[in-house]
Amino acid sequence: MNFEDIIKDWDQALEEFFAQADLKSRHILVLGCSTSEVMGHHIGKASSTEVAEALLPPLLARVKQREIYLAIQACEHLNRALLVEEACIEQYGLDPVTVVPSLQAGGSMAVNAWQSFQSPMMVETIRGHAGIDVGDTFIGMHLRPVVVPIRPSIKEIGHAHLTMAKTRPRLIGGPRAMYSMV
Repeated sequence: MNFEDIIKDWDQALEEFFAQADLKSRHILVLGCSTSEVMGHHIGKASSTEVAEALLPPLLARVKQREIYLAIQACEHLNRALLVEEACIEQYGLDPVTVVPSLQAGGSMAVNAWQSFQSPMMVETIRGHAGIDVGDTFIGMHLRPVVVPIRPSIKEIGHAHLTMAKTRPRLIGGPRAMYSMV
């Protein structure tokens, strides 16, 4: 596995994502990332701290620059709880839960982020404005309706399938309704 190629692809995917996602200050970006899948293994079977250490810093830099909250989905052993900054909990009135991610229950990305965040806390649910899913971790339950796919030119990070999405408000009404954002 060539880490230089992984980092290059990740960087390009992030550039394309942020160009299309239209995230504003204090919006929530949900990240699901199977470092096992990036390395070509089955999800949850070969957590890689090296992959987490390579992928998280460029994402954190972009999130901080845009003043966006990052929510990192932990693995199913923590019921896909999310790691966020305490400020996000306060901003959105979220209910924290008591757990600390580990390699065997949470995954490498959550462990790495726990160490990188200023004031990390966990929540069970969130309604993110956009999402990045590396390795088919299925973050959709943590996104607001209506989810709109973003189609990056990069389709995989390492061996992991890459999916990106943003959300938009629902379009309601009938044939006489008018929409300013369609």
